[in-house]
Amino acid sequence: MTQSHPRISKAVIPAAGLGTRFLPATKATPKEMLPVVDKPAIQYVVEEAVSAGLDDVLMVTGRNKRPLEDHFDRNYELESALEKKGDAERLAKVQESSDLAMIHYVRQGDPKGLGHAVLCAAPHVGDEPFAVLLGDDLIDPRDPLLQRMIEVQEQYGGSVIALMEVEPEQIHLYGCAAVDTTEDGDVVKVSGLVEKPDPADAPSNYAVIGRYVLDPHVFGILRDTQPGRGGEIQLTDALQQLASDEKVGGPVHGVVFKGRRYDTGDRSDYLRAIVRLACEREDLGPDFRTWLRSYVAEEM
Repeated sequence: MTQSHPRISKAVIPAAGLGTRFLPATKATPKEMLPVVDKPAIQYVVEEAVSAGLDDVLMVTGRNKRPLEDHFDRNYELESALEKKGDAERLAKVQESSDLAMIHYVRQGDPKGLGHAVLCAAPHVGDEPFAVLLGDDLIDPRDPLLQRMIEVQEQYGGSVIALMEVEPEQIHLYGCAAVDTTEDGDVVKVSGLVEKPDPADAPSNYAVIGRYVLDPHVFGILRDTQPGRGGEIQLTDALQQLASDEKVGGPVHGVVFKGRRYDTGDRSDYLRAIVRLACEREDLGPDFRTWLRSYVAEEM
């Protein structure tokens, strides 16, 4: 039976990481601003939140992240120059990012991990359920994962995490969930979580990917969570507590995602994401696919 729970309206996007895997490109440019075709990765994430009905967005940033704020702000000089040139198409693209949502910013300060970054959002979120979107995972807009997660949270309450089946030898790269089935084919109940387990110790091959819908009780748990793996405050540890004691903040469910996901957190996967998205673009795809076929044929 569907229950009544507070409507989710706020999204939190942690964006304080140093982007060391992309050095030297990220020495002076935030990794979130690296282009995926012709838009920075962070814009895809904000667009996803807005498509799910979340137009109140908080970005948790750090030092050297000012370009994020500039990108989502107005640029009157550029807009004026494009308007004078009569370049309506590019003017619309420039204005699009500043009109997407009401975007707020808070600095994390010390880089103490994802759990600490989420905790920085507590004053803004208050006592409401909220979504967390990680910028390294881009979800294709044709596969509305976040919308489905919000539906599940509204039905069951508590928290909802996004899960994806991976090969067993890859599970050590992710948080991993122990799960039980439910009446909904794409929904599981999470009974436990472990951060980056050895394959032999993993409770399943269900990996946690970068989308969460969280009950606000998670803030109280994070305040008392000690640094874990890597010396960081892990969000996975807090979710483990929620999963093991439903009285704290309701149950934890998982939505098993089988759609299109683009990983931009690794250099090789970042390049694959660009190629895949460029191939699917109506304006770029036909010519780019022709060139790509020719290039691959020559290399083979």
